[in-house]
Amino acid sequence: MTNKIISLFLDASVWGGYYDDEFLKDTRLLFQNIKDGKYTVFISDLVKEELENAPEKVRHLLNEIKYQMIEVTAEHEKLADEYIREEVIGETSRYDCIHIAAATIYNVDFLVSWNFKHIVNVKRIRGYNAVNIKNGYKCLEIRSPKDMGVYDE
Repeated sequence: MTNKIISLFLDASVWGGYYDDEFLKDTRLLFQNIKDGKYTVFISDLVKEELENAPEKVRHLLNEIKYQMIEVTAEHEKLADEYIREEVIGETSRYDCIHIAAATIYNVDFLVSWNFKHIVNVKRIRGYNAVNIKNGYKCLEIRSPKDMGVYDE
């Protein structure tokens, strides 16, 4: 078995989950595992833009976690538009589609989100991946932070 560090794309909901009573336990475990070097983190400039409107304590988390930036490109937007055209999700969720597209095209191992309505659900995941395959990309693993916990072995 290889020791490749797993890469994660974190959408804005994960950062907000750090202080949300319902999600904080699993989110904080995830962040601790990131700090411990168990994961490499990616965000897009779009996620960073979304977090500019978050409370100060959430924005401050960006200074505590090392991450690599993915600049959203026309290729990302084109794939996002394809998700909408194929009716995986509606036009109002375009930012979510751009997150999926960026993680897919950048070949990140997992997209992690607390957004169960538009991202982390079987119907949507199947739809995103059908479009990915149709357009020559690999399937993207999509999970919640709860699924990404690394517990002491």
